[in-house]
Amino acid sequence: MHPHRGIETVTYMLAGVVHHRDSLGNSGNIGAGDVQWMTSGHGIMHEEMPKPRDGKMAGFQLWVNLPARLKMTKPRYLEVPAKRIPVIQRPDGVQIRVIAGSTDDVQGPVTDIAAAPTYLDVSLPVNISFSHSVEQSHTVFAYVFEGEGKFGIPDEEEIVFGPKLVVFRDGDHIMVRTTQKPVRFLLVAGKPLYEPIARYGPFVMNTREEIEQALRDLREGTFVRP
Repeated sequence: MHPHRGIETVTYMLAGVVHHRDSLGNSGNIGAGDVQWMTSGHGIMHEEMPKPRDGKMAGFQLWVNLPARLKMTKPRYLEVPAKRIPVIQRPDGVQIRVIAGSTDDVQGPVTDIAAAPTYLDVSLPVNISFSHSVEQSHTVFAYVFEGEGKFGIPDEEEIVFGPKLVVFRDGDHIMVRTTQKPVRFLLVAGKPLYEPIARYGPFVMNTREEIEQALRDLREGTFVRP
């Protein structure tokens, strides 16, 4: 068991299983295609134990910062099974799993998150162009984990081979194109907070004093609250 405060952790599994339990009383397994979105708020203790299946263990964990006004909010746990995550299959072969945000008028099951996130698992076949609208001024990145693609606007695009992170400049849409190989990537966007960050291990707060308070709460047994 280990602590978190001031952030949300997002776990998305591709293969294998993770067993989870926490101080809220949640316990269970998340497997291939499942998502776990945990808001630590003022404090949560949890553990994640990997269990490979057929020798495979793969997935992602993203930390999402909470705004100052919500850092000491009540913890929340959301588990979304794969069957609840909508899959868009376009006529050109593009496949999009919509975890958070929306595309093609399809809304992902993860909602009511302060960062107003987009979280998509996008697969493009060969010789396909893909464009997706994003909120102007949102931070946007793609994590390429299979294949290769050309990212960016025409005449400025860059060939990206997985695994690699692509961070986009400010704009209102992103563009990806494939040629002879398919590509699969996570597309993630969120609203910047423009607040100071103080980080120490599993704690992400706004000031050093808040970090020191978290450590005191942990030592004194007051970290987890009713």
